[in-house]
Amino acid sequence: MSMFKKKQQPEEEEQKKSVDDEYKVLHKKTIKEIIAPAGIDASKLDHMEIISNVTRYARSFFVSGLPRSCIFPELFRNLYMFGDINTSIYIYPVAEATSQNDLNKTIVELETERLMASDRGNINRESDVSQKRYETEILRDQIAAGFNKLYEATIVSTLFAYSLQDLERLTKLLSNEMSKSLVSIKSAWAMQEDAFKSCLPLMQDTIGKKQIFDRPSMGTIFPFLTSEVGHPTGVPLGFNKQTGEPILFDNFHPTLTNYNMVIFAKSGAGKSVTMKTLISRSSVLMGIESLALDAEGEYYEVAEALGGINLIISPTSTTIINVFDIEIERTKDAITGRERDTLNIENKVEDVTQALITMAKGSTRTDQVTEITKQIVSEAVAAEYAAREITSDPMSLYEGAKTLGTLGRKKKEMPTIGSWYRRLEKMAQENRNEDYRYHYSYLLKVMKQYVREFGGQMAYFDGQSTFELMEGAPFINIDISQLEERFARPLAQQILLSWIWEKFVKKNSEDRKKAKQKRVIIDEAWMLLPFPEAVDFLNKMARRARKRNVSLAIISQRFQDFYEKQEVQAVLTSSDTKLFLAQDKSEISMLQEVFKLSSGEASFLVTCNRGEGLLKVGAETAILQITPTEKEFQFVETNLNKVISKQRTQ
Repeated sequence: MSMFKKKQQPEEEEQKKSVDDEYKVLHKKTIKEIIAPAGIDASKLDHMEIISNVTRYARSFFVSGLPRSCIFPELFRNLYMFGDINTSIYIYPVAEATSQNDLNKTIVELETERLMASDRGNINRESDVSQKRYETEILRDQIAAGFNKLYEATIVSTLFAYSLQDLERLTKLLSNEMSKSLVSIKSAWAMQEDAFKSCLPLMQDTIGKKQIFDRPSMGTIFPFLTSEVGHPTGVPLGFNKQTGEPILFDNFHPTLTNYNMVIFAKSGAGKSVTMKTLISRSSVLMGIESLALDAEGEYYEVAEALGGINLIISPTSTTIINVFDIEIERTKDAITGRERDTLNIENKVEDVTQALITMAKGSTRTDQVTEITKQIVSEAVAAEYAAREITSDPMSLYEGAKTLGTLGRKKKEMPTIGSWYRRLEKMAQENRNEDYRYHYSYLLKVMKQYVREFGGQMAYFDGQSTFELMEGAPFINIDISQLEERFARPLAQQILLSWIWEKFVKKNSEDRKKAKQKRVIIDEAWMLLPFPEAVDFLNKMARRARKRNVSLAIISQRFQDFYEKQEVQAVLTSSDTKLFLAQDKSEISMLQEVFKLSSGEASFLVTCNRGEGLLKVGAETAILQITPTEKEFQFVETNLNKVISKQRTQ
């Protein structure tokens, strides 16, 4: 044992010596030397280059001119919120005696200038100088009475970019933004190094470019800004927790680039309560018609309370929704601008094909379905419409001669999954292409479960539709909660989305004056994401909804699925309104990355209570508290224990 220790001793000493040497080297370095970049090139007159792993360019500015009056808190808002920029402010109180002497001198100078302008007959200049003298005298008297005070302040900013071209572009953009509030900024020409140092947290004003403020105007420079989210019209959604003011939200306000919205939150955070509150209030106060695709059976009470419709889709229900249903839509002519009736048969063939492909892939999402399979399905779908002489002509949707008009005429029966399956059998018998034989065999085998004629266990979408959406219903709830969750429910979501598009969305006019305000709610939207065809249709719907004056509301508790799937990003980018309620710690970093949340906002979403959240409308953000009234809680409450307790007390 002693020999072992003796053998290892030189190695231990050498290792210890290496650590000591490294410690001595670090100990000799200052903090600046440790954290500083590899180098800074300050030889340029109008910018600096910060040399590190990636070279960055920096340009420093100072405030050189102010408006006549300052309004809180808008004066420097554009400066503080402008991208990658640092701003430092140095405030110097001016002694009362000094300010009195300086203001008296200014008053004398202004009076002299006024007299000279009067002698020269310059009436405009005389009036302007008189006003300035009057304001200066008021300021002097306020300071003398202790109601006001003068300050000097240096305001210096450093703007960063990763290329010189971007720096030039951002410089012009910043100058234009500041000019909107009548604030002048100048580049610290030939003083870039001193101005850059002034922006560092070293408390050294090395440029001394001071501006005069009084006490009220001095208050405008502090960057404690609270975003005011909301519209002058709309429904009361909740309260701003920072200001205590109510937030009015108008889903269809002209300032919104689109009408879609997304709601993300963990289970139990209040997603459904929030949406039910919005549905009920917007129906009563604004007349907005809403339709919910209810995956969890939570909207039944809302439909009952609003006098709406509950439609239940289940393996035992007699309600049938036909995926082949197609409706006439009103579109604007590209040349004349007038509305006309159209029947977009090509898009419908594609929508039905995508739904049937999802069925063919099944719950295992097999890779047996290829482009050849899709071509076979599409040809059979197109042949079904052609067999009924349904074309792009709107009149082809009705029985009888095309010249009689639509009044009092009967619609043709639509193709069904059963009739499509029989056509597929016929096409398989006539097929002579060996490459197609396997695909026909596969389709005929897997699609039999969707056909009512064969007693298929998932045949609830086979047949003529037994339900028509009523125009003017305040709320329609389509409940699919009784379907199997892993595959049947997402499949129903996709088929019903296509049906809702035909029956609820396309009927809305493209003319804003004639179009109603409608909302489509997709609850638990994460169920759709594993199915590419469903995601594709969801993206199309998100992009096209605004054209029909329709708001698409996506509700989900699993943001990670949206984060990991690039194909669904259009849903997020096409939603101008975003509401984040309480989040799980495992997903907050993804939300923070995608939506550029600050660390404070991210921390709030992890710790906030039920009904609290972050509302982002465009570029504005507010902390929201949603509290339904006692009457609303009777039909929006989703906590099962509370619902049972309420029923027992009644």
